[in-house]
Amino acid sequence: MIPNYKFDFYSPTNLSNYSLNQTMRYQLALLDNLDHLTKRHSENVANLTCRICEYLNCKKEFIIYATMCAYLHDIGKIFIPHDILFKDGKLTDEEYSVMKNHTVFGYNLCSKDPKLKMFSEGALYHHECLDGSGYPNGVSGKDIPYASQIIHVADVYDALVTKRHYTTHVNISATLKDLIKEAVPTVKVVALDALSNSNRGKVSVKALRALFKVVIDDTLYEISSTKDYVKHLKQELSRLVQISEFDAQRIKKKSPKAKQFYENGMKVLFAHNENMDNYKEVLEDYKKAIDNRNKLIDDLYKEIKLIKKLKC
Repeated sequence: MIPNYKFDFYSPTNLSNYSLNQTMRYQLALLDNLDHLTKRHSENVANLTCRICEYLNCKKEFIIYATMCAYLHDIGKIFIPHDILFKDGKLTDEEYSVMKNHTVFGYNLCSKDPKLKMFSEGALYHHECLDGSGYPNGVSGKDIPYASQIIHVADVYDALVTKRHYTTHVNISATLKDLIKEAVPTVKVVALDALSNSNRGKVSVKALRALFKVVIDDTLYEISSTKDYVKHLKQELSRLVQISEFDAQRIKKKSPKAKQFYENGMKVLFAHNENMDNYKEVLEDYKKAIDNRNKLIDDLYKEIKLIKKLKC
């Protein structure tokens, strides 16, 4: 049978390039208090934040700081009632108001902990928008810390990826197009003809452009991983073709001894759960798997071209 193959959507994090000091290890332990999905989301956002910062040419110290803030950005959700946090369907206005409190809860938790106090901004500001339409305080522009602007982009992207159940980067450009809409300036009337934040979108354009580069890296990583898997499949296909050739020779032979010789050769080449009755079906499955993976590779290259054409 063809072995199971599951692609890890995110490429290996760049955090291996940095020293995981005692505080970060403390943070990672704290994440164990979160549910599995929120913990995974926090790890993804930290991964993305780290790599976005690198494309923004941030200093090493800032990258570590922003990444640690990202790890903690949703820590306040440990205080949100489970029936709201895990509700299957749209939240009511009242439930949404409770959910939004996770930003303040996380900020308060971090502020009271000497080890985490300096990273509390990630929890408080990650839902604030540059145009002032975010929460909890509706601050805008430069009033939102730079690290939190980056975390916000990573957070929205991972939330969309999770919601849309992406397992491959095919069609990922559609999600990036939706993020571009978040970067488009909106006009908000505040008094008569006066306009506020008309030159800002919700998310940082610079951070979004850096995210595009991260996504391209991840897509190239998927291409590389898929090519490695195709190489493995071709090796298995070659083995099955040899079995098929042995079988053809076995059928031609009239001597029982000669037939047994080729049958023994086939049995030596069989993998787990393969046998005389099903090997042809397995061989065809491998051919189809190779064709499907080669198509995936072509689609991923097309996706990269689409991403490179995106403007924001």
